[in-house]
Amino acid sequence: MKRALILALGTCLASAPLALVAAPPAAAQAKPSAYKAPRNAFGQPDLSGNWTNATLTRESRPAALKDRLAYTEDEVKALEGRAAQLVEAGNRPTDPNAPPPAAGGEAPRTDTPQSAAGGAVGGYNRGWLDPGSSVMRVGGEPRTSFLLTPDGQVPARKPGAPPERGFGGLTQASAPGGARPGSFDSYETRGLGERCIISFGRNGGPPMLPNGFYNNNYTFVQGPEHVGILVEMVHDMRIVRLNAKHRTDGVRPWFGDSIGWYEGDTLVVETTNIPRRQAYRGAWENLKVTERFTRVAPDRIHYRYTIEDPTVWEQPFSGEYEFAHFPEPIYEYACHEGNYALPGILRGARVEEAAAREKAAAGGASAGSAP
Repeated sequence: MKRALILALGTCLASAPLALVAAPPAAAQAKPSAYKAPRNAFGQPDLSGNWTNATLTRESRPAALKDRLAYTEDEVKALEGRAAQLVEAGNRPTDPNAPPPAAGGEAPRTDTPQSAAGGAVGGYNRGWLDPGSSVMRVGGEPRTSFLLTPDGQVPARKPGAPPERGFGGLTQASAPGGARPGSFDSYETRGLGERCIISFGRNGGPPMLPNGFYNNNYTFVQGPEHVGILVEMVHDMRIVRLNAKHRTDGVRPWFGDSIGWYEGDTLVVETTNIPRRQAYRGAWENLKVTERFTRVAPDRIHYRYTIEDPTVWEQPFSGEYEFAHFPEPIYEYACHEGNYALPGILRGARVEEAAAREKAAAGGASAGSAP
């Protein structure tokens, strides 16, 4: 696994607010680039190599910024400077004589070195994390969000649309028997990332989004009939079938069924058949994601995605960012489903349930013996 030194904390955007300087409205999307991507041996625009989407910018815009698509340069300097300070603090040696955390831990904080590493209970030292070091720039413009909607938020849902979030894509209405399973009921109800099946967050997509933690790196490989996108987190491979048709057998593979084609310098990828456990904000059954990859500089790939689900949203909506070239090798993220902590997680839940039953029984006995 690539263990790059952390350069920033993604959640720093949620810490003490900046003084926001008014900025003129920005264009709704990046201007076309004059750069012409080189061609590979198959005559395709060359997208191959290692890339990263680690950034301080998130998909949705901070509410305080309202309709502002771009930060001012002063705001960028403040955000990136604050992130650098957190890095410095987080890389200090751990005090071996520090007292243990309170029983059960404490509420996570956004202004301490531990905030992205297990909260007050502790986790990784900051040096093992890499959520990103800089504000995302698209066409040189420092963006406040990936989403291109007027307020930088996902549009309102249609009346009767499924809930935005459900455990592992299972909402109460869609779960067997109508009851949503508890996250500690079984290993099958734990998160897919924790089980090392696919990444936590949406690293693999679609859409492909940074996880705000670490390992936001990719390798693009192109062939005459397929494009492969190796996702470092957690060693996943997205396969795009070129000039093909979508499958009609009803199977919903991880990352959905992706077909692609080239339009000039752009690789267009259309994905349907997305599984329930990879729902995008509650949408999966009728969800279609269209991605466009365009190399706009030797070290940049412009990425635009469009979300469509007529049962959830009235209109399609889009987001965009730019991958940056990753100059180092990407090592295997050796995650596996034999997570040694998983039996302990489930056993702890059973112990808590037994204690609750004993307490309830004791309370009932006391009530029954009262005069």
